[in-house]
Amino acid sequence: MSKIRKVIVELYSMLFANRKNDRFGRVLITRTVDEDKLIDIAVKRRTDLNPTTLRASLNILKEIAKEEIADGAAVHFGLGYFNLVVNGVFTGDNPKWDGNRHSLRVNVNPSMDLRNMLKDIDVEVRGMAQSGSYINSVSDVASGEVNSRLTPGGAVNVFGGKIRIAGENPDNGIRLTEQNSGEIVEIARNAVALNEPSRIAFVVPADLPTGDYKLSITTQCGKGTELLKNPKTYTFNYVLVV
Repeated sequence: MSKIRKVIVELYSMLFANRKNDRFGRVLITRTVDEDKLIDIAVKRRTDLNPTTLRASLNILKEIAKEEIADGAAVHFGLGYFNLVVNGVFTGDNPKWDGNRHSLRVNVNPSMDLRNMLKDIDVEVRGMAQSGSYINSVSDVASGEVNSRLTPGGAVNVFGGKIRIAGENPDNGIRLTEQNSGEIVEIARNAVALNEPSRIAFVVPADLPTGDYKLSITTQCGKGTELLKNPKTYTFNYVLVV
């Protein structure tokens, strides 16, 4: 019999004045698992598997999948379906590709077995989240993309609740953490153009290295003008690509 999977949902207040009793839920992220961790888990389950061979096989398959996607193929790999889509508008019937107006991005849809798995997950609603802070979306102004990209030197709009950078604690602020190296980039206070409870606008450092980043906000922002005694950190679940 397979193990019953379980997730925890925490609740957050709606921002609309006429829906004071309504709440929305977010799944609590309990940990981050990378490829090395997945391989370690696989080897523990099957001691006949060689971690070096597994890693090499995975890397080979990833390279082949990337090549096929780059050649215009729709690829079913692992837990998703991948294909290229076009951003930007073309004018006329015979336009040329303009790198300043057009770009490619990868569209990803979960596979059927991953979608079916959701039916068997046990959900525990824990109640109101302790911090109350949350991020709904991160919009990259230069590219127009939402929850997917950061443009060095460009503006970013962050929408959420109780995200205003408030309080004197030195930990308060906006940080970008590169997921492969673990390097943390702090957004300077003078790069924050708008600092409101439900929206923050800031400029991405022009020299930000390419990579995969997660955005986090640490603040003492509480209800109304109230400040929390200790700062709380909220990390956005989406990976933002530079």
